[in-house]
Amino acid sequence: MKKDIVVPKVKDVYMAIVLEHNEIHKTNDWNAYIINDKDEPLEMVLIISTGYSSDKVTSTMRHKLEILPPKSYAKIEWMQEEVLKLNNQFKVTFFENNKMFEKTFDFQRNSIHEKAFQPLPVMNLKGVLAK
Repeated sequence: MKKDIVVPKVKDVYMAIVLEHNEIHKTNDWNAYIINDKDEPLEMVLIISTGYSSDKVTSTMRHKLEILPPKSYAKIEWMQEEVLKLNNQFKVTFFENNKMFEKTFDFQRNSIHEKAFQPLPVMNLKGVLAK
C-alpha cells in the first residue's frame, strides 16, 4: 500500500532570509520570504515555522497565502536576532494544478549571516537560502 503513494518532489520553490533596511524604524531587519520560481501559481500556501535548539523552542507561527503567482515572492515573517542563533524550520504545503506538495526547509543555527549571502531566484537580491 505505501509503495502506491506518490509524493511529488518540490522544485523551484524556495525559502530565503533577507537582510533589509526598515526605513520606519531605522533598523536592518531579517525577513523570511517564500519564492515561487515556477511558471504556475501556488495555491493555498500554508507555512508553519518554528525555531529550536536542544533546550529552547520558539512559538509556532502559522501563515497562509491564498495564491502566490508564478515568478513571484512574498514576505512571510520578521526574524528576531535571537532566533537566528537557533535552528529555524519552515514547513510549506501548497497546491499546484490540484496536486498537493509539501517540503520542509531548514536553516541551521548560526547559518543566517551576511557571509552566507547568495543571489536569490526571482528577487534580484542576495540572501540566505534554506537547505
